[in-house]
Amino acid sequence: QLQLVESGGGLVQPGGSLRLSCAASGLTLDLHDISWFRQAPGKEREGVSCISSSSGSTNYADSVKGRFTISKDNAKNTVYLQMTSLKPEDTAVYYCAAPDRITTNQAMCVILPDEYDYWGVGTEVTVSP
Repeated sequence: QLQLVESGGGLVQPGGSLRLSCAASGLTLDLHDISWFRQAPGKEREGVSCISSSSGSTNYADSVKGRFTISKDNAKNTVYLQMTSLKPEDTAVYYCAAPDRITTNQAMCVILPDEYDYWGVGTEVTVSP
């Protein structure tokens, strides 16, 4: 059974850092892209970053470029999101997601919610003084 479990969220001051983890079971990261999304209270879900299955290439939303880094450890079947220089507007529930289809034929991953079929329950990040 496919499962995505996020962890690593918490309360952090502006300018601080957090590392989120997404542990995957029931799929292998070298066959499926993985994305991170976030949803702030009262706002729509927003794509944050993705990492492709075969090449490991990455993609970022403009709002996090230069501050967030996505990476993966295929041996641990885990994807990470290192977040630095955090701002209050980064406050949200962060979700990782995977598509049902194998994505090895795609050169780049995309951060569009409709492309993803499986979602974790999320981990909450609060950036506040």
